[in-house]
Amino acid sequence: MKKVIIITGAGAGIGKACAEYFLKKNYNVALLGRNRNKLIIDSKNDDSMSIVCDISKYSDVKNAFQKINKKWGRVDALFNNAGIGKPSNTIDLISPDDWLDVVNTNLNGNFYCAKEAFFYMKNQKPQGGRIINNGSISAHVPRPGSAPYTSTKHAITGLTRSISLDGRKFNIACSQIDIGNAGTEMTKRMSEGIIQASGDIKKEPIMDVSHVAKAVYDIAELPLNTNIQFMTIMASSMPYIGRG
Repeated sequence: MKKVIIITGAGAGIGKACAEYFLKKNYNVALLGRNRNKLIIDSKNDDSMSIVCDISKYSDVKNAFQKINKKWGRVDALFNNAGIGKPSNTIDLISPDDWLDVVNTNLNGNFYCAKEAFFYMKNQKPQGGRIINNGSISAHVPRPGSAPYTSTKHAITGLTRSISLDGRKFNIACSQIDIGNAGTEMTKRMSEGIIQASGDIKKEPIMDVSHVAKAVYDIAELPLNTNIQFMTIMASSMPYIGRG
């Protein structure tokens, strides 16, 4: 029986690369995203479904999971990938609306998706599954002017640890993958120059996003009695080690 994975933020970047990779590896893949036009993927079989879903709205998330369960009858894995950022600014210049936008997607949305995934994994037969949270390098150290994004990514680490503990008796594993400088539209500016802790603007190396997709797949393929609790995958020479 094919495994079922749900991928949020699947319309572009890391999410889309992962959706394409898992389809090649014979998974049923549910692609969740806010823009229907971006959720188009090359799939000749009945092994994918695209669902317009704003994960910051719990009703959207609940409806999406119901559709997925109706189609395939179970949830084996969730890649909690969707996230947003805002322009760099010191905290005094960050508007409450921008703060809430980031929190509602990066934290609340990830909670809603994990909540629904946990429910189905707990109650399905055979019981269990795996939740993989996208943390980011910012779950460890911030970039200048990134208070909303960094705060939510630190919170994802707490969410990951809590789900890992609560999921033990239900055969639900939870991992976090922290990604640094994968080559997507979001990181294009890094190859052009981005502000450093020193205040200097420097180009940063990026890595091929396909390596991230393979890493997520490798985590998902582990038996549920084995877990990669935290993984960091990054462009080798990016200024993360030694940022301080």
